[in-house]
Amino acid sequence: MKIRRFSATAFAAALLIPGLAACNGDATTSGASSTPSASGSVAPSATASSSAAKQALLDSTNAIREGNFKFTMTGAGSTAEGQVHEPSQSADMRMTIGDPSSDLMMKLDLIHAKPDSWVKLELGGTAATQIPGVKNLNTGKYHHLDQNRIKGNRALGFDFEKLDPAGSAVLTQGITEVRQTGEGAYEGTVDVSKAAEAGSLDPAVITALGAQAQSVPFTAKVDTQGRLSEMVLKIPAAGQNAAQDLKITYTDYGNAAAAQKPPADQVVEAPAELYNLFN
Repeated sequence: MKIRRFSATAFAAALLIPGLAACNGDATTSGASSTPSASGSVAPSATASSSAAKQALLDSTNAIREGNFKFTMTGAGSTAEGQVHEPSQSADMRMTIGDPSSDLMMKLDLIHAKPDSWVKLELGGTAATQIPGVKNLNTGKYHHLDQNRIKGNRALGFDFEKLDPAGSAVLTQGITEVRQTGEGAYEGTVDVSKAAEAGSLDPAVITALGAQAQSVPFTAKVDTQGRLSEMVLKIPAAGQNAAQDLKITYTDYGNAAAAQKPPADQVVEAPAELYNLFN
């Protein structure tokens, strides 16, 4: 049996997961030229409004780079939640992929406290028994990870130089159309072919989308301080993948807490089977 690699934000490769972007303004970026107003002056064009909207959404990701927030991601029956606390160089994430009735269900509880990382793993479903060394993985304890063996591994590692699990700052660069639909609310399209670097979407999904990847619909919200609070990416059906909504949220800017290291009596060294599963 071939076990599919679980890509970073672990969500990303098992399914596809949200990458985000959004904006501020009232017209789409397509078309439009300046038109004279009744007074003879030149009224703002739709293009100018869209530019302002996109800039607002680009700016909405600035607070994420400060590395002090909580987040959630949901899509295709899977969930992820956690917090990033750059002041203490720590982060924690909890992810569930699938459910007990699925062929393969995976739960991960990841803790990063630089320079260490730990993961507690739970594998279930009918296919779980076929995973090599599953008994060494389903221990109910945290596996201490060898940093040399997870270097560059986006599923098990955490890069404190790139603090956003969804890569929203990268994705906002790909907005192709946007309009404001209400106070702090936006909708438009985004070119997710640029999302592989962000780590929010499985590259295989982007490939399957083909030309559709260049104009994926999205909605977004910002809070009263202009910070990105929600984005929903509406991924169309492609290949073997059904259409689905992928959602990410950010909350508690500036109010996250340092991740708590697991108790020593709940820690074991990670076995080879764990590294093999994620490589």
